[in-house]
Amino acid sequence: MNDLFSLAHKSRKQLSVDIAPLMDMVFILLIFFIVTSTFTRETGVDVSKPKAQSASEVQKESIMIAITRSGTIHVNERQVNLKGLEDVLRQMLLKNPGREVVVIADRESNTGVLVSVIDAANLAGTKKVSIAAMAE
Repeated sequence: MNDLFSLAHKSRKQLSVDIAPLMDMVFILLIFFIVTSTFTRETGVDVSKPKAQSASEVQKESIMIAITRSGTIHVNERQVNLKGLEDVLRQMLLKNPGREVVVIADRESNTGVLVSVIDAANLAGTKKVSIAAMAE
């Protein structure tokens, strides 16, 4: 009887799943995606760019200025008013005078605000001002 009990006890094995290799693979994939992805920071606001056939890539060191549909102006994820934009741009250009300015205007935004932003960028001393568009 003891032999039967010990035989039944031996045939029941505890099933277990070792998740250590699974966790290793998850961390390896996570590191792979972090290392291979590129993070682009434009302006921090949602802007619907107009399309253009002649659109091209810009430098990574460009100063991005966004104009939203409602007419608010954003520089590097910070909202600024039109009067303070020229001062903000001057301060940014003191650090790196060769940077160009890229204006990302929503296709529904007011053209008058766009012209005022370009004018402020020129008065701040930028060498090149571009308007962003999506390539078709």
